[in-house]
Amino acid sequence: MRLAHTVIALALLLPGLASAHAFKLGERVPAVGVNDRGELLYQQDKFSYKSWNSAQLSGKVRVILHIAGRSSAKEQNAALIEAIKAAHLPHDRYQTTTIVNTDDAIPGTGMFVRSSIESNKQQYPWSQFIVDSNGNARQAWQLEKGGSAIVILDSSAHVRYAKEGALTQDEVQQAMTLIHELLKQ
Repeated sequence: MRLAHTVIALALLLPGLASAHAFKLGERVPAVGVNDRGELLYQQDKFSYKSWNSAQLSGKVRVILHIAGRSSAKEQNAALIEAIKAAHLPHDRYQTTTIVNTDDAIPGTGMFVRSSIESNKQQYPWSQFIVDSNGNARQAWQLEKGGSAIVILDSSAHVRYAKEGALTQDEVQQAMTLIHELLKQ
């Protein structure tokens, strides 16, 4: 009898182990603020930062890309980013929010990571880039170190899709289909 209870308990726990992040479908992302660095702004050929928090996520369909400050983490979901670029989504109703955890960068590379973020902001000024120097989002959202996570939000900032780690090609297609469906609402 005790073995049966153990097996049932393990079966109930396993789905949670596969998805350790704190995102729940239909709910808002767990609240988080980034005050050290924060949102990167680029105006009149100058970069600056302002505090950012997750309460600012409503108003547009959004893909949150949370990545460690490492090229290997950036590459994990490059296929989705390329699909988003190719889709030419409407900037007035869609936004990509990239949160880079520079606290989880290879020691000595922080300056290069920030330079890469600044270059991306210049190239895609309509995208949102958050520099999280203390790893606040990773901690609040219970994400693994060194990785990447994708979260798709509807315009009221409710989670419609979340996955930690690299998306398969099928998952990239599913994510793009969901984004297009959300934009029609």
